[in-house]
Amino acid sequence: MKRGLPWALGLVLCVLVAGVAYVIFRNAVPYQEVIDHGPSPEALANPYLAAEQFLQQRGLKVQHADGLEILPTLESHGQTLLMLGERSNMTPRQVRQVLNWTRAGGRLVLVAEALWDEKTEKSGDLLLDRLRIHQFMSADQEHPPQPQEPEEKEDFPKLTKLYLEDEKAPAYFSFDNDFDLDDPHDLARSWANSGVATHMMQLSYGSGTVTVLTDAEIWKNTQIGRYDNAWLLWYLSTDSTVTLLFDTHHDGLWQLLLRYFPQALVALAALIGLWLWHVGVRHGPLLAPPPKARRQLREHLRASADFLLRHGGQGALLKALRLDIQRRARRRHPGFERLDTEQQCQVLARLTQQPIDAISQALPSGSGQRHSSADFSRLVAHLQTLRNAL
Repeated sequence: MKRGLPWALGLVLCVLVAGVAYVIFRNAVPYQEVIDHGPSPEALANPYLAAEQFLQQRGLKVQHADGLEILPTLESHGQTLLMLGERSNMTPRQVRQVLNWTRAGGRLVLVAEALWDEKTEKSGDLLLDRLRIHQFMSADQEHPPQPQEPEEKEDFPKLTKLYLEDEKAPAYFSFDNDFDLDDPHDLARSWANSGVATHMMQLSYGSGTVTVLTDAEIWKNTQIGRYDNAWLLWYLSTDSTVTLLFDTHHDGLWQLLLRYFPQALVALAALIGLWLWHVGVRHGPLLAPPPKARRQLREHLRASADFLLRHGGQGALLKALRLDIQRRARRRHPGFERLDTEQQCQVLARLTQQPIDAISQALPSGSGQRHSSADFSRLVAHLQTLRNAL
């Protein structure tokens, strides 16, 4: 029985595994799950990427520009320029260039950037002011009540409607209802309104057309698929080459540093301040330069000797003294240089009346050894005594 026990346990285990697999197989239901990883890097970098792709799918040529530098290269006829970015730094010269391009036959679509100021009679948006179109806050304007269709009671009054000829129903767009356009000079030839404001005006400008919008959020990646927003973009740019201009101003280096690295700028300013404080603080009284009268001959000689000692060592000083002694000895005893050391010592002893032992110690020994300060001073003193005695 003991031999059959493992086989029995194995059989039971196999039956349990098979039962569990059967239950899982009978009850498991395959399914697909879509995981949203968010916008792609291209969509994050370009808020109008979906608008560009939509127009390209409709057969239009689309290009993206970062500045008005591209304007001289654009033909006027058959071109649509979408100015969807911030324009606060546009110059009067750039405004004239854009309007001249439009007058020659271009299609210009722009976003009103500023509110009209009744006191100053300008808004600060140079391009909008030249077109004589005003923008206000919808809450500050009084609009007469507009009749609404029964099916429009809840949602449609909040949308902007554009009526076209030969069309029974209008097109609907989700403009921001906070802003309202005004045409005090009756220049617009068509417009689109919501229940509370006017959000689009189109006017003729020379041979071209200008379309003014309260905002371009309807064409950004998250909004272009709603209502008829995409259709409006196609309607305004149909049968043309489209240039999207939504970054007419680039931040400078200091603006970028201030935006992304403010702590680093503060630290740099602190370091510069500490450095200026360090170089500007005195660390003691200023020493006046020593008067020239105190620079005596003895000081010059001492300084010269210190210089020679530092750069030539003891040997250079001793060699100079010994050569001077030999030169003086040759004058008083011709042929002195041909004598050996012992004979030279005897001649010097006779000429200087100095002991031979002192003279032999003062003459070169050929070892070139370095003397201590005391021995060096004594040796120099012996040599000077011999030189002075000759």
